[in-house]
Amino acid sequence: MTAIDLSTARILVTNDDGIQAPGIKVLEKVARSLCKDVWTVAPEEEHSGAGHSLTLRYPLRIRQVSRRRYAVDGTPTDAVLLGVRVLLKSKRPTLVLSGVNRGGNLGEDVTYSGTVAAAMEGTQLGIPSIALSQCVRAGHPVHWAATEQHAADVIRKVCAVGWPKNVLINLNFPPCPGASVVGVQATAQGRHKIGGALQEGRDPRGNVYYWIATTRDEDEAVEGTDLAAVRGNIISVTPLFLDLTHRPTLKPLAEIFR
Repeated sequence: MTAIDLSTARILVTNDDGIQAPGIKVLEKVARSLCKDVWTVAPEEEHSGAGHSLTLRYPLRIRQVSRRRYAVDGTPTDAVLLGVRVLLKSKRPTLVLSGVNRGGNLGEDVTYSGTVAAAMEGTQLGIPSIALSQCVRAGHPVHWAATEQHAADVIRKVCAVGWPKNVLINLNFPPCPGASVVGVQATAQGRHKIGGALQEGRDPRGNVYYWIATTRDEDEAVEGTDLAAVRGNIISVTPLFLDLTHRPTLKPLAEIFR
């Protein structure tokens, strides 16, 4: 693991909520507190839940919004790819920061999340990457200050240690005011599957449709998980490994098919 020198870093900021989202403005401010060389390349529009999707069937366009800020008419993955391979090809980013997502990316959320997918793309391109999400409570305001006040310090500490290739860092900030955050914890991915209920209805023509509800099958009580951390007003730091191979199962399968 190699530490990242933020004093000489070039940071690429992206997200899945779109170039105008409030969370990306928070992240740009955080990034500029870490170094002077900050670039933003993000989707034109929101792509929440897009996962690690890549646009293959139509051409992509880049629009300059302002100095060092660009919008891509594609997915978060597209934005990172074009940012690295086109806009910053003469000097690659040192670090990719994706977010700040409006809403947590906990447990199985990471497989759906465009925010995490953008960090995955950066990781696959060989660039250390961090996804940041601000958890929210239904019916309550978004406490962006939890991220704004604490993200830079967490990023500095994580970068001082470094992490291996094929690993990205997933940060989730609890849904509370910045002053109410009680700590930071390294966590495992919890169980938090969305789609626990489906609502059936009929459209004006009498055709049946199904609406995927936001209810979840989850276990917030398992200590050491990202879910338990944010429930206790703790910032969750979860390392995610891109190699999905299950090694214990690979060995008996190799014996069968050798």
